[in-house]
Amino acid sequence: MLSARTITGLTVAILLALVAAWLSIRGASASAPRRPNIVLIVADDMSWHDGQAYGSLDVPTPNMMRLAHEGMAFDRAFQATAMCAVTRHQLYTGLDPVHSGAYPQHSWADPGTKSVFGYLQALGYRVGLTGKTHVGPAGSFPWEFLGDAGGAAGGVDENLPPVDLKAVEAFVARDARQPFFVVVASHRPHAPWKYGDASKFDAAKLHVPPYLVDTPATRESLRHYYADITVLDGEVGQVLDILDRHGVAQNTLVIFTSEQGSSVPFAKWTLYDAGVRTEMIARWPGHVKPGTRTGTMVSYEDVTPTFIQAAGGQPPKGLDGISFLPVLMGATTTHRSYVFGIHTNLGIIGGEPYPIRSVRDERYKLIRNLMPNDPYKNVLNNTKEGDRVIKDWEAAAAAGNRFAAQRLAAYNQRPATELYDLSTDPWEMHNRADDPGLSGVRRRLQVELDRWMAQQADSGIPKEMQAFKHINPAIIRFINEHYPDSARNPDGTKIHP
Repeated sequence: MLSARTITGLTVAILLALVAAWLSIRGASASAPRRPNIVLIVADDMSWHDGQAYGSLDVPTPNMMRLAHEGMAFDRAFQATAMCAVTRHQLYTGLDPVHSGAYPQHSWADPGTKSVFGYLQALGYRVGLTGKTHVGPAGSFPWEFLGDAGGAAGGVDENLPPVDLKAVEAFVARDARQPFFVVVASHRPHAPWKYGDASKFDAAKLHVPPYLVDTPATRESLRHYYADITVLDGEVGQVLDILDRHGVAQNTLVIFTSEQGSSVPFAKWTLYDAGVRTEMIARWPGHVKPGTRTGTMVSYEDVTPTFIQAAGGQPPKGLDGISFLPVLMGATTTHRSYVFGIHTNLGIIGGEPYPIRSVRDERYKLIRNLMPNDPYKNVLNNTKEGDRVIKDWEAAAAAGNRFAAQRLAAYNQRPATELYDLSTDPWEMHNRADDPGLSGVRRRLQVELDRWMAQQADSGIPKEMQAFKHINPAIIRFINEHYPDSARNPDGTKIHP
């Protein structure tokens, strides 16, 4: 029979063992890195310079500013093109457009292509998206759609329904034990710019960007566009509030970015910086130093491997993207020496074949127009309705405005090669391709662009002809129905689905 002393001793020993085990578990848990939740907020058609964090004097964006104060702002972040569907495929797959198959506009990735949704799902994440889709095939993007799935993958969505932030909040709150990845794909500030309160903006007091012609229509368009940006900024604030309410902000990596520039001339549908340079702001408390900026060059295909690495995974081989997690963590300030661009007007309203390629380093950009003898045509200058800004510029040119005439000529007819010194010409208005003093820069950039095109199996004009086959039939039917005189096949015949 055990004595009282023996029982007491055993009890103490058991308690000590339990305490030791608990401390061991607690210590292991504390030392193990927690996988962060990840939130990606994607704006729709917002030029990089149109937010306060990037120097805008006209548009109040306090929530984007909050992100910048609490995280890191990238001053040199880029997409490969300035079109919706192509850009989103690049962002979600980690692949450049030709590699994924999503080239040109309104095309889908090749069957079997994997995306960040599948990669993070395999790492144990819940994955969701609300708002704009514009990618396909569905099997490559296995998200849980949050809210009204009115804009089905690859479909044509004229109404641009808002994101469902109530559904996002329910998704965030659902299971605290499992990390989540959610994309809030806003439709703001995509045209027709009718959702914000434009009365808050005085057109006469706006600062018109130097690359645009200052006309009444330009100012009126900017007024409504800026009003929609304020709606977007409100959505950003609501997302941040959701994270705060549910106590997950401290362990959540948030990135805000925009898919491409605004649909004014020289932005969307071009490879100028107003089209392919983007705002990108990242916040991750305890990992990203607050209030920092970086001039490190990153590209949209880098986002997917960055998220995979942040989640504790290993980015798969074969991606075009390179994780910039070390940049976020402050471990390095170097990442890319060059970023590349690829564009075609096929697949858009008013679009006709016009392949463009580009390469940019920190100072210079070279643009190669592969069909320079043909006019550049898209929805702004090649539909019966026409664009009111372009029409206003044409009227100004007819009245003797030389700058308007110069900008219209530069937009409608491109030379074979454009070369810009971005340190002295950030708005890309002075082509120096024939400057003898920059001949070495031109040759170097041409070599890099040739190398990238070869690596992508991009044959240029032949690729343009092949790419038409990948355009979503839904958009072709839409163009034929609503813009019957604007769309043509590469051989000049009318588009048919």
